Parts: sequence; structure tokens; C-alpha cells
Amino acid sequence: MPEQTAQTGSGKTPVDFWFDPLCPWAWMTSRWVLEVEKVRDIEVRWHIMSLAVLNEPKLDELPDHYREMLATTAWQPVRVVTAAWQKHGDDVLGPLYTALGTRFHNDGQGPTKEAIAGALEDVGLPADLIDYADQENFEFDAELRASHKEGIDKVGQDVGTPVIAVPGSDGEQLAFFGPVVTPAPKGEEAAKLWDGTLMVASVPGFYEIKRTRTAGPDFSNL
Repeated sequence: MPEQTAQTGSGKTPVDFWFDPLCPWAWMTSRWVLEVEKVRDIEVRWHIMSLAVLNEPKLDELPDHYREMLATTAWQPVRVVTAAWQKHGDDVLGPLYTALGTRFHNDGQGPTKEAIAGALEDVGLPADLIDYADQENFEFDAELRASHKEGIDKVGQDVGTPVIAVPGSDGEQLAFFGPVVTPAPKGEEAAKLWDGTLMVASVPGFYEIKRTRTAGPDFSNL
């Protein structure tokens, strides 16, 4: 495992995690990272990215149904999360993401406005944050795009969500997309995957490791 030098105020190694609450694969990875947090000396710091922003340059290349989803459904949760972050601070991001993901993915409610409103209630945030879901001239668009750019610039445009970045031994961040995993491992299995992922990501010039799978995300053990 590569040596990590930077630490948070708690003395733990910071793990920066960029997510779009819409993405089921990012959700699975986020649950894995929280398992790692129990068995490794790390502290997850949450950040927002957006599949809608990521795909803006290539909308004409996408299937109609996916383009329509990006134009409507994809904006609503990420706008609400960004507004909550801007109005109530960094500390709301983790709990709100968990509440949204539980409703969207585990409970099968999907990314509806009703599910978003329920998640706001779950974590005690003001109900009127839901008004940002359909705000076309979004008040915090610049902040959303800046957060997205910070994450995606670390790994390049040809990936999606999540993006994870950790400090390397040379002071530079190791950053990567994924890992995409289902079901999310727990305990020492989670730690083994974490150690291996960091080892691979630390190799200079490493580009990609991938295999084809047919199964979708498995939420049965969450």
C-alpha cells in the first residue's frame, strides 16, 4: 500500500469522493468506502459532480432516452444537494447523500421529487430546498460546475462518477474513477479492495483495468 502523508484535522488520511446522487454505481462505491472508513484510518470528504454536466459536450451522440433523462431527471437531485451544501455547509453532504441514495436505490423510489423531499426531511434540512430542483437559472450553478471540474480534472473526461482522490507519498493526489463493485464488500474484504486499489493507482503510467460484467448493482445486502 502506498504511503499517505496528508492528514485531516482528526489525524486521518483524507479521501475525497465526488458523486452524483443519481448514479447507482457511485452509490455502491460510496457504501464500500464507508466500510473502509471503519477498518482503515481514513476520513471521507464528499464532493458533488454531475452526469448532466459531464455529458453536455456529447449530447448529440447519446440515445434519445438517456439524453432526455439528462435534460430533466439528472438535474433535480444534484441541484438540491448543491443548494443544501451552499446554504448549510460541507457537513450536510454525507448525510444527505446517504438519505437520497437509500431512497433512490435501496428502497426503489427512484430519483423523484417526492424521494428528494423525503430525504431532506430525513436529515432535518429545510423542505423549501426542493424548490431548487426545477430552478432553470440555478442560483448555485457556478459552484456546482466548479466542484464537478475539480473532480473530473483529476481523472479526465472519459470517465463517470464516482471519482476518488487520496494523497500520495510524493504529496500529489492519486485519483481514479471507481472502483465499480457490486455488491459492496464489507469488513476486511472492503479493506483488501481498498489496499489493492491504492496499490494499482500508485503505479506510474497505470491506465485501466476492466472486465465485462452483466449483473447490475446488487442492493440486497445494504
